[in-house]
Amino acid sequence: MSSATSAAFSRRPGLTLGLLAFAQLIISIDYNIVYVALPDIGAGLGFSAQNLQWVVSAYAVAFGGFLLLGGRACDLVGPRRMFSVGLALYAGSSLLGGLAAEPGTLVAARAVQGMGGAFLFPATLTLVSSCFAEGRERNRAFAVWGTAGGSGMILGSLLGGVLTEAFGWESVFFVNVPLAGVAALLAFRLIAPDTPRPGARRFDLTGAVTSTVGITAAVFTLVQGPESGWGSPVVLITAATGAALLVVFVAVERRSADPLLPLRLFGNRNLATGTLVTFFYMATFGTLLYFLTVYFQEVRGYDALTTGLAFLVPMVAIAVGSQTAGRLATRYGIRPIMIGSLLVGGAGAAIVGMTMTTDIPYAALVPGLVVLGLGQGAGYTLMFGAAAIGVAAPDQGIASGIASTSQQVGGAIGLAILVAVANSTDDGPRIAVYLAAAGIAATALVALRLRGPEPAVPVRTRTAVHV
Repeated sequence: MSSATSAAFSRRPGLTLGLLAFAQLIISIDYNIVYVALPDIGAGLGFSAQNLQWVVSAYAVAFGGFLLLGGRACDLVGPRRMFSVGLALYAGSSLLGGLAAEPGTLVAARAVQGMGGAFLFPATLTLVSSCFAEGRERNRAFAVWGTAGGSGMILGSLLGGVLTEAFGWESVFFVNVPLAGVAALLAFRLIAPDTPRPGARRFDLTGAVTSTVGITAAVFTLVQGPESGWGSPVVLITAATGAALLVVFVAVERRSADPLLPLRLFGNRNLATGTLVTFFYMATFGTLLYFLTVYFQEVRGYDALTTGLAFLVPMVAIAVGSQTAGRLATRYGIRPIMIGSLLVGGAGAAIVGMTMTTDIPYAALVPGLVVLGLGQGAGYTLMFGAAAIGVAAPDQGIASGIASTSQQVGGAIGLAILVAVANSTDDGPRIAVYLAAAGIAATALVALRLRGPEPAVPVRTRTAVHV
């Protein structure tokens, strides 16, 4: 990086962080924006009842399967390049999705969107971790980034309802085209150019193929299992294939001179613990949006727009929790605030479970939704920051890929288990929420293994951005 470029970059840290948060908002919105549009998509394109779920599943499978590859590509190719590639894939696939005239085209577009997310998500994580100095600056940056990510998942439900009712289902795809396109162009103005990587780095093709196909097969199994049945041939075959390839992947990485996933990284206590916390966070917190959506629509009879409006309260609470967590973590350290956020969120989930009845007014739900949102927003902000502590710069991309892969797999496993519980009895949805609350509290025990960063060396590097 030239001195002129570095100076220009350091004068615009707010704009740079705003761009990274905006990209994270796009990813988070796309998690849920299509849910409320599914009935219109099915009717408009002639999806069968069995195949409609693949509008959601194609995205999830591709996203989860390509995250490790996307993370390592950040280390080898550079995070700014992968940031732009991910956004370009989002823009192009969203245009294709909005123009789709038959089911296969839309499913393919959603799969490419998932690949775009798999490149973009670890790139944003890597850029936040590497562009902002560890400690106060990085905590504040993750607070902004986490606010966008945490609230974006709920904003997607609201935006999906508004766009579908006003402009039709195609609009939930078309809206991404200008947003992602402009963000990709701004990356070249606001993000410092990728610096040459020291030494000769070799791309681990065998590791890339076995991990990508293996994780894709595993995520497919988790997504398709509840629909087809866990004993169906296709689920059994993909489960066996995924497990076998992941075993081969680990064996390859042990012997590789330049592995896709250096196994030594799991010796970093914070990365290993942060990855576990992220897994359990998504297996618990990450499933509650699904159950609340079902509750609002099927129990309370809300339409898509009213359901989106019902999520405004937790969205505001998530934003407040995210911003507060960054400041508190700087003052008291990540571990106590991470544990506190999980305990608060678990209590909120328990309160929500107690109030999920047919005859209670919406106002009675608000206290639980607020407490839940505060804990959820704080936890989302801190868990990725915790996983980045102590990771060397050349490995920030793959570390981000590890954490984000655990996010996807944890969400898929948690949803599969809790949906099975919810379908087992008339009061199943409330029981599932109670189980999620217990799981959130138990995750606090995992977070006890986190430890703070090593004392910082008082030398200002050229790559740190000060806010």
